[in-house]
Amino acid sequence: MGVELDFLAVLKEWPLLLRGLVWTAGLTAVATVIGMAVGITCAWVRSSGPLWARAVVGAYVEVIRNTPFIIQLFFIFFGLPSLGVKMSPDVASLLAMVLNLGAYATEIIRAGIEATPKGQIEAAVSLALNRVQVFTRVVLPPALKKVWPAMVSQIIIVMLGSAVCGQVSTEELSYAANLIQSRTFRAFEAFIIATVLYLGLAIAIRSLLNWAGARFLFGR
Repeated sequence: MGVELDFLAVLKEWPLLLRGLVWTAGLTAVATVIGMAVGITCAWVRSSGPLWARAVVGAYVEVIRNTPFIIQLFFIFFGLPSLGVKMSPDVASLLAMVLNLGAYATEIIRAGIEATPKGQIEAAVSLALNRVQVFTRVVLPPALKKVWPAMVSQIIIVMLGSAVCGQVSTEELSYAANLIQSRTFRAFEAFIIATVLYLGLAIAIRSLLNWAGARFLFGR
């Protein structure tokens, strides 16, 4: 008995797929901007901050990097309300993505910072630049250039990890695919299409970030 595939039944639900794709892209975009800011700040603290701040950031990084993303998400969405902190599914998902990306970005960027030649920093100091200027103008751009491929890969991993956000009713792409298959009973077709969309989104994000990094962050 042959298997009959009906992709058209799934594609008829294209508004749901489009909405899910837009939500996934939007969550990833916002998480990338905020998560990168967290990562840069924490990397600076781990490299040059006071001892107590290094310890705090180190604990944050170790906790996030050694626990599953879905547990982090469930803790934020289901655990924090017991402490009186309630969030919508979208806010909880975004916060989980930011915290996750921020922790990994911290270590990635720190590796780039520590690879900066000391002579380059000393030369900047001799020009009477303050610590902030040395970091933002001399240390950070070449550091980002060194680690940007790894950073881009981590952002894509976080985007793909957002698929579990559907477990708390965030209407991202996997949520849409699951809803469509429950309506059409075409699970194989629904998730094949979702897979293609995730693949296309990952390729698009990689291309955009590679262009944006060279254009705005560390120059050509």
